[in-house]
Amino acid sequence: MKRIMLILSAAVLIASCGSQNEVNKLEKATGTMSEVLPKVKIPKANASQIAADVAFLASDDLEGRDTGSDGILAAAKYLQNRLHEIGLQPYKGDFFDDFDAKGAKAFNVVGMLPGTDGVLKDEIVVIGAHYDHIGFMKAVAGDSLANGANDNATGTASVLAIAQALKQIDFNRRTVVFALFSAEEKGLLGSKHLAKRMKSEKENVVAMLNFEMIGTPMVGREYIAYITGHDKSNMASVFNKANTSRLVTGKLDKAVEYNLFMRSDNYPFFNEFQVPAQTFSTFDFTNFKYYHQPGDEVSEVNAPHMAAVVDAVMPGIMAVLNNERLKMMANE
Repeated sequence: MKRIMLILSAAVLIASCGSQNEVNKLEKATGTMSEVLPKVKIPKANASQIAADVAFLASDDLEGRDTGSDGILAAAKYLQNRLHEIGLQPYKGDFFDDFDAKGAKAFNVVGMLPGTDGVLKDEIVVIGAHYDHIGFMKAVAGDSLANGANDNATGTASVLAIAQALKQIDFNRRTVVFALFSAEEKGLLGSKHLAKRMKSEKENVVAMLNFEMIGTPMVGREYIAYITGHDKSNMASVFNKANTSRLVTGKLDKAVEYNLFMRSDNYPFFNEFQVPAQTFSTFDFTNFKYYHQPGDEVSEVNAPHMAAVVDAVMPGIMAVLNNERLKMMANE
């Protein structure tokens, strides 16, 4: 496989009118958060930066980011630097959340944006994705390296893009924890560790939004992404109501058939906190043929599509952080 050469350029987003002071003025003038949020300007996601993040994580040099490898350590250091560049605080004083992954040293990379509201700042919304992959495998056409571009450099890059937008907007009443998980491929070990840690530390997690395999557009769907466990909470309706320009999410029957709700990093947070915790994805079982294969390379994913997903979910994220309270559905 050809070596991927990167030129990481500094992308400067246009300054938003939605700073804390601007929002405070709007809220004072209108009196209700439901009237304020539509007036907050959300910056567009930078497709070039998303592409650069995916390209680094899925490069041959990182050797498939297997837990415990030199490649995943390089990925973790890169992600730590990106969170720092964006301007996030380290979680509890350290971007690295260390844990044991079946004998291998592993680390989630975790940053945070403290909430701005005197009461709601004690409520935490976790936004996450796993950054590990499976390393080397049985060769296919002479290629044994599973680069893991779609799975899940795409989700990781999208979380970074969301963090960038929220830092620029500078208005989140609830606290946001951005969690990039290791050892998902070993059995959701990273997310299990962080969820248990946050539970033991008595953190008030009220929702978890996870991003997994969003590198290719869905086929024949009106909505841009589906969420796993669609009927378990009001998350879909909140996100669809918040975005007035397009339909954000829907229900994928294949996700129900394969019980994807229990197979990604949302699930440990659901188990520990019994709150809405769901995964956004655009992998619809027809639009990507390289799941856990060496062919999962950067050339197979679509950065403008990923940017469009981020843009689509941002109004819903703003609603969840500032206004709407996600709720579990009865009898689910």
